[in-house]
Amino acid sequence: MKPFASLLALIIAAPAAAWEFSADPICTLDHVTDEAGLRVTFDPSIPEYAIALTLTGAEWPVAEAFGIRFEGARPNVIATDRHVLSDADRTLTVRDSGFGNVLDGLEFNDIATALTGGAAVSFPLDDAAGPVAAFRACIAAPSV
Repeated sequence: MKPFASLLALIIAAPAAAWEFSADPICTLDHVTDEAGLRVTFDPSIPEYAIALTLTGAEWPVAEAFGIRFEGARPNVIATDRHVLSDADRTLTVRDSGFGNVLDGLEFNDIATALTGGAAVSFPLDDAAGPVAAFRACIAAPSV
């Protein structure tokens, strides 16, 4: 019984990977896994959306195209050639004036997989719907 109790204590003590929303200083949605971090922002002063995907201990390959595949209730694949690498190729960022398909994908699906140059990094979308809804409310709020 003791090994089970030790395992249970480790599981309970382990931090849960959660989706987090913040409105300060700009609308931000964050999620971190062991493999990578995902951050979606909206800056109303530009106005511009961005998604930044930062790998932990690895580099994104240089590639002509980047895509996100959403799997679940509303499957979709979004692709672009307007991505940039930074932070010694650890961070891949896409900026645009509209992100409806990205937000729909995050809110209504089960898994999002970032794809570029043969690399594939998946993000579970469990519990993402509430923070995504808060992000949508934030971007809809009039700026002061």
